[in-house]
Amino acid sequence: MLADMKSDKNKSALPAPSLSQQAANHRVNRRSFLASVGLGAAALNLPSKTQAAEKVIQGFERGPEDPNASRNWKPVSDRKVRVGIVGYGVCKFGAEFGFQNHPNVEVVAVSDLFPDRCAELARVCRCQKTYPSLEELVKDDKIEAVFVATDAPSHARHVIEVLKHGKHAASAVPAAYGSVEEAQQLYSAVKASGLKYMMFETSCFHEDLFGMRQIFNSGGLGKLVYSEGEYYHYMEEPIPSYKDWRVGLPPQWYPTHSNAYYVCVTGGSFTEVSCMGIPSQVKHLLPANNRYQNPFGTEIALFRTSEGGMSRMAVSWDTPGFSGEMGRIRGQRGTYYGKYEGLEKNLPPLKRPALPTGVASGGHGGSHGYLMDEFVTAILLDRKPLVNVALALNMTVAGIVAHESAMKGGELMKIPQFTF
Repeated sequence: MLADMKSDKNKSALPAPSLSQQAANHRVNRRSFLASVGLGAAALNLPSKTQAAEKVIQGFERGPEDPNASRNWKPVSDRKVRVGIVGYGVCKFGAEFGFQNHPNVEVVAVSDLFPDRCAELARVCRCQKTYPSLEELVKDDKIEAVFVATDAPSHARHVIEVLKHGKHAASAVPAAYGSVEEAQQLYSAVKASGLKYMMFETSCFHEDLFGMRQIFNSGGLGKLVYSEGEYYHYMEEPIPSYKDWRVGLPPQWYPTHSNAYYVCVTGGSFTEVSCMGIPSQVKHLLPANNRYQNPFGTEIALFRTSEGGMSRMAVSWDTPGFSGEMGRIRGQRGTYYGKYEGLEKNLPPLKRPALPTGVASGGHGGSHGYLMDEFVTAILLDRKPLVNVALALNMTVAGIVAHESAMKGGELMKIPQFTF
């Protein structure tokens, strides 16, 4: 994902790149950058024999769309939420969630620091108005909500800027980046604003996790004794990113895809953690080669949950083979390991709700459209969104503390708690 930062004066948890890194960044021109991620000629609108064979970034694979996904969908309002979208980098997240296709949304304006990407985002979103930065876009009084699809180190700062201008905000994951202090600032800003904030955590609308949440809420699982989540994404070479923020990224700084398999099932949190890291053989994950001095390509966290149970959450960048976002849970009344087995005989509906007409489920386990619709519906109905600031930060901060534990050899550490 691409940042939308006006200058290096804007601070985040990300340390400044070294002089050698800055020089390397300047040497990457647009053509070589796109070629390095398999976009090349296609992204430049040039003919390419390999366009059909381009490798899709993990998680963005398109499964078959359900032709009946919109059956029985009923709008909750006849008004349109006026949305601004910021960010159209490698992952193209600004358009990936389908705001432009929602019958209750008008995309008023878009922004990206790179003019060509900004123009393409406007084209895809069928929007005429563009701004050169998030800081300019949020001044537009016509906009009532902003989707922040910028680089991870800027999410919290950008969301706070959106809220300061009286607009609802949603962001890609994680909610904060490597800084508990920044997470607390975001929490305070959301609480003080009275506005909606939602983190677009894709695991929360995976079919299996949606079913787990339905069963848990109906009492079919009871107290969870054990849960586990895994996010395996092999990156022998990091996905290109603004100012190389992905190079050497500590695994547990990007923890929400796995942590959702407890937090988004129960609405609970993790209270303490012991985490172990495994030194990596991948070049960019060697501490001498990344700004984080992070030695780990894999980090495995053992959490105590707010129910008193236990949870194992794994994030790994350097293990090839089977990959994805997945999880399993065991409760005192039942388990869910691919299917429900337990004491409850009258299960609630486990199928995800109908999508608005024209909205695709999208990538990351068919979650994109559902996340976007949940945010829009929360605004229309003036209710709390599913992945609100408390759930977002309970997923995110647990990973920040877990990485600190790993750097201290697995020391047991307390985790700050967020409520809403």
